[in-house]
Amino acid sequence: MASSTSLHEYSYSNESAGIRTAVLEVETVGHNDPLPRTTTVTRSGLGAARNRNRNENHPKLEEGVFLTWEDLWVTVVSKAKSENGSRSRSILQGVTGYARPGELLAIMGPSGCGKSTLLDALGGRLSSNTRQTGKILINGQKQALAYGTSAYVTQDDTLITTLTVSEAVYYSAQLQLPDSMSKAEKKERAEITIREMGLQDAMNTRIGGWGSKGLSGGQKRRVSICIELLTRPNLLFLDEPTSGLDSAASYYVMSRIANLDKTGGTPRTVITSIHQPSSEVFQLFDNLCLLSAGRTVYFGPASTANQFFSLCGFPCPTLQNPSDHFLKTINKDFEQDIEQGMVGRTPTEVAIDTLVKSYKESESYQQVQRQVAELCEQDFGEELEKRSHAGFLTQSFVLTRRSFMNMYRD
Repeated sequence: MASSTSLHEYSYSNESAGIRTAVLEVETVGHNDPLPRTTTVTRSGLGAARNRNRNENHPKLEEGVFLTWEDLWVTVVSKAKSENGSRSRSILQGVTGYARPGELLAIMGPSGCGKSTLLDALGGRLSSNTRQTGKILINGQKQALAYGTSAYVTQDDTLITTLTVSEAVYYSAQLQLPDSMSKAEKKERAEITIREMGLQDAMNTRIGGWGSKGLSGGQKRRVSICIELLTRPNLLFLDEPTSGLDSAASYYVMSRIANLDKTGGTPRTVITSIHQPSSEVFQLFDNLCLLSAGRTVYFGPASTANQFFSLCGFPCPTLQNPSDHFLKTINKDFEQDIEQGMVGRTPTEVAIDTLVKSYKESESYQQVQRQVAELCEQDFGEELEKRSHAGFLTQSFVLTRRSFMNMYRD
């Protein structure tokens, strides 16, 4: 029996997930539909209603950053010729997708599939030996990411090990925030950011490193995220934030990231690449972009990815982590390894081709095309405004003071 509920959200439809959404109404399809809406409870009981609750808490959703990319190709040009005589190699092959405020988009795939390259292309961080074609639009316009409106968290933590958490974040606040803010305001911003990432109990703990005990790996990763959040960016990129962490630390880091937009104000658009999340971490994702050898295997709600694989003939076994199943199905690095009893299994290349073809013929692909076209046509007003940072004299004084403190403690 279908039921409808009021929803304050921009126009969005996803028929492949069994959801039909009008401008102010969402209808939950009944049990007998071919692709019913998932009712699995996720994210501490929020489940499929999470987006609805988010949008009710954020009536100013249109003030966030909408990012779209269409037919994106990235090619690496090398000086030496490859085995087939070519000097170039395509890392991304015509990928299309979008990211919206208040949602967490996860980019998944086996090693070398193009996750970090896609993240670098969207963040404008590609190296000089790459060629990029396609269309990347920010709020429907072709524009560069302005300072302060976006942040990029790399895989490696570059932190000064002798500083405490509060010192590291406060020094960064003094460097990044404008001189128009007082020291008290900057200190308050630093403390609020630390609390957002759940580090208030470790504020006076030194970061630590080789030869000195300090924070855990997950805490260090959250300190790196804190430093990037000081400018209150509307668009946040994270390159494998769970790399090197155990499952418990990975879940805690990702749950903090997923809940960043609940702190009030303009909701953030969060895009992260991630290699092999646990089932609990996977439930935190709103949308999923699954890549294999630079091609899109699936793009859409993370909650319906399992149904897509089942319809293509690759159902996830009972009690198995869905992300593990997805990656095992599309990973061709170990295709010829017959020691694990994989004889008779569908060849990985055939499975990938089947999934890619099925995705391009699916309603999910059509929905992505419509969503991208709709966001490109909307008028979001003026371009992103560049924010100011501390002046040269302030930065010189802060860096000198931080350097002396580091040398003294070292």
